[in-house]
Amino acid sequence: MADSVKKRRVLKRRIGIVGYGHLGAYLVQEVLKRDDVELAFVWNRSVEKVQGQVEDKFILSDLDKFAERNADLIVEVAHPSITEEYGEAFLDVADYMVGSPTALANQKVETKLREKANTCGHALYVPAGAFWGAQDIKKMADRGSLKGLKVTMRKHPSSFKLNSPLKEKNDSIGADAAVLYDGPVRDLCPLAPNNVNTMAAAAIAAHNLGFDVVRGCLVSDPSLTDFHIVEVDVTGPGDAAKGKAFTVKTVRTNPAQVGAVTGTATYASFLSSMLGARGNDDGLHLC
Repeated sequence: MADSVKKRRVLKRRIGIVGYGHLGAYLVQEVLKRDDVELAFVWNRSVEKVQGQVEDKFILSDLDKFAERNADLIVEVAHPSITEEYGEAFLDVADYMVGSPTALANQKVETKLREKANTCGHALYVPAGAFWGAQDIKKMADRGSLKGLKVTMRKHPSSFKLNSPLKEKNDSIGADAAVLYDGPVRDLCPLAPNNVNTMAAAAIAAHNLGFDVVRGCLVSDPSLTDFHIVEVDVTGPGDAAKGKAFTVKTVRTNPAQVGAVTGTATYASFLSSMLGARGNDDGLHLC
């Protein structure tokens, strides 16, 4: 009996979804379609949004009772505050995927979760999302050859959900594109927690630079009615001042409706990350 249960758990991974916005709803439906994973639970701050959309047996109304659902992987797609409040507790019972890695821009949160993941027997995962080239950049960081990294995100003004003072700056945008922010990712994350998870993932991949050295740039562009654009500029060994350094630049054009926070292609990328978040007993890993 024990062997059969163990075999089932290895073959069919139980996933708990925290958050039922557009991305959370997409992930829930994808899990329900598949034979290699099963839904342990879905939680949303407003339970009414989930009722009628998912069978009652899957709905977790009280997040404090998550451990009762025996998830193998818990996936947060709600808000960075979930990681701050529950991250360590999630890791006590399951692997944990931080869908809002802007939470890790808080140095105390990042440190305590890294320490927990190194000792609890469960792994902490950060999805690459819209961050193209994450694994290659991590390899450079591992070797110490990564010297600079900048991520520029261009979106229609209505696609940004910002806190002050960036909100006021974005609200005043006219017909022309404007730079809302250009500086360290750590300082940007609390100003745009819903928009810059790509940049937070970049800071995790570029671990030899981190949140304080990796740069983020937000551009509000009224002409971008059909796409989000993410540019990644990598600098490696060599003399950058003389134009003789190793450099890579990628431009990712992601279809997106006006007002959408997340581009269309990011949904599938996130699903792949979730399905790939396995196989590690501890530590922090990109997926």
